[in-house]
Amino acid sequence: MTATAGAPKSLDDLQALLKDDNKIKVAGVDVDGVLRGKFMSKSKFLSAASSDGFGFCSVIFGWDIHDGLYSRELLISNKANGYRDILAKIDLSTYRRIPWENNVPFFLVSFYDPDTLKPLSVCPRGTLSKALSQAGEYNWNCIAGVEYEYFQFSETAHTVAEKGFTNLTPLTPGMHGYSLLRTNLNSEYFNDLFDVSNAMGIEIEGHHTETGPGVFETALAYTYALRMADNAQLFKFVAKSVGMQNGIMPSFMAKPWGNLPGCSGHVHVSLRDRSGKNVFALPEYELKTGRANAAYQDTKFMSQEGEWFLAGILDGLTDVVPLLVPTINGYKRLVGGETFWAPNAVTYGYDSRAASIRIISPPSVPPSATRLEIRVPGADMNPYFTLSAIFKLGLRGIALKLALPSPPITQYGDGPGLKPKSEVVKLATSLEGATKQMMRPGSVAREVFGDEFVDHYGGTREHEVFLWNQAVTNWEVERYLELA
Repeated sequence: MTATAGAPKSLDDLQALLKDDNKIKVAGVDVDGVLRGKFMSKSKFLSAASSDGFGFCSVIFGWDIHDGLYSRELLISNKANGYRDILAKIDLSTYRRIPWENNVPFFLVSFYDPDTLKPLSVCPRGTLSKALSQAGEYNWNCIAGVEYEYFQFSETAHTVAEKGFTNLTPLTPGMHGYSLLRTNLNSEYFNDLFDVSNAMGIEIEGHHTETGPGVFETALAYTYALRMADNAQLFKFVAKSVGMQNGIMPSFMAKPWGNLPGCSGHVHVSLRDRSGKNVFALPEYELKTGRANAAYQDTKFMSQEGEWFLAGILDGLTDVVPLLVPTINGYKRLVGGETFWAPNAVTYGYDSRAASIRIISPPSVPPSATRLEIRVPGADMNPYFTLSAIFKLGLRGIALKLALPSPPITQYGDGPGLKPKSEVVKLATSLEGATKQMMRPGSVAREVFGDEFVDHYGGTREHEVFLWNQAVTNWEVERYLELA
């Protein structure tokens, strides 16, 4: 279901596939969503593919996005265990070739504990696979789509360092969402993003300019959730690599400019049964009037399972925010984000871009397209953890048959008969607050992910907060240097 085109189904297939190659590139994903990998000789690769895998230094789970060891040592990789190797297992179903590297074969790996041979508790791919297995208990498949917004800069890694990451030059000036004119500028790069992605097995549904200087939006085509997370992860790799070849730096940072819209990573989700039917869809006979027992008009044209799934996300949303918004900067997008359609509350509504969860159902789409769009994540999310959180919460909602905890967003306001806006539950406004909420005893995150995962991942977020609290920013110097 998640295999790429041409992926080998056996070791014999693999050997035939690689008959003209002498090296293979492999990569896994760390907690920050960074690809960590290397070249392997063909003989070494084939040996690993035919066994339990190969050793990979565990330090990728012991250091941060800039290879700095965590402020306090965590479970997976530390001095006590000598930063030992963990086991990397090659997933043959992820086969691709990298067009800009002479079509070298490429595979993703997942990480396992070398003693128990069980999936590593914080391996992003393993975490998502575990979440998806819960849907399998219902004979359902998890389906997802991801949309990225991202800035482009006429810069390279050298020039941004030389400039001290300030006064960067946008690829194009001005606010030009959905512009046909702006795509004529840098058209080779713009088209390569689409074409090279397709060549890498990353199908794109839509690709256009978004509002903001040099901003693009790319919607990745709906597919099975694990394949979607792989595609989302690898799209960033494609964009950054194609950008390098064009002297352009795309950035998936959530909020690079304080006075401009941030970069979202909107996620669309649904469930399908084994026949391919959308579990969230209403049957034909209910489409005229909608579901009689729907809690609100907004959920009238989605199934009871869909409403329970929505309730599950809403019920646990405040406890999983670091899995949707993992960086210090991500919260700058959410604070006051309503101005730029970046909601930061436990809200939902039919076709509402002002809500954290947008219900997409008839009459605006066919029943088969019924789905939920989760609008909280930024483009800096780790797609594996984000999808894991969404599906774990949603499936918990179905298992517990949870009721919606509040009315839709349209029922809040200042008019007669409306609930006061002050009753809306807000999400954390900082990574520090969100991490404390996630790590507290009895949190929904601990219930659905387990203590080992929450303690380790939470520790990595505490490290980000520690570094941030030590930092002195340009804003502080400009504000206080002279007058304090």
